[in-house]
Amino acid sequence: MSPDDLHNIIRSRRSSLLIDSSRDVDPVIISQLCDAVQWAPNHKRTWPARLVVIRGESRARLGNTIADVMAAQGEDENKVLKTRTKYMRSPVVIVAASAIGDTDSRTRENTFAVAAGLQNMLLLAHQHGLACLWGSPATGANDAIAQLCGFENDSIVMGLVYVGWPTGAVDTVHRPDVSVSYLD
Repeated sequence: MSPDDLHNIIRSRRSSLLIDSSRDVDPVIISQLCDAVQWAPNHKRTWPARLVVIRGESRARLGNTIADVMAAQGEDENKVLKTRTKYMRSPVVIVAASAIGDTDSRTRENTFAVAAGLQNMLLLAHQHGLACLWGSPATGANDAIAQLCGFENDSIVMGLVYVGWPTGAVDTVHRPDVSVSYLD
């Protein structure tokens, strides 16, 4: 693969929820996606990524767990109801968390490593022809999600990644040119 090929892959990857919820994704592919997370830069080699693959009826349990937290916080009833079913929109949801570090600085480094790993996952999914969307956890639901997934109590849930086969294409979003400064 040339640098131009990689550049084109990066520029063509799109977040999408246009996913066929009834078409499963091969577990071998899911395993590759999870493995890609571990290959992100991790300066102190703490290997902070924590991943759980959620399929089947467990997706509804995830939705109910998050919705219960939202309801307890007084969130809008329509949002709570939507959350109860939204994880059924794709055949696979990968929950990603970061382990905390032994210092605040190490915790930040760990979250950066997992974020970089999630980008690896999204790019590999794109190359497999999959549609993905990296969603943020609901405010206040971190601990409930971590408990459901069996993560350490102090894990930082960084995302819920919807994964599935696309039912359509999404438009390219205009992005501004990056602002770059050079110091000599």
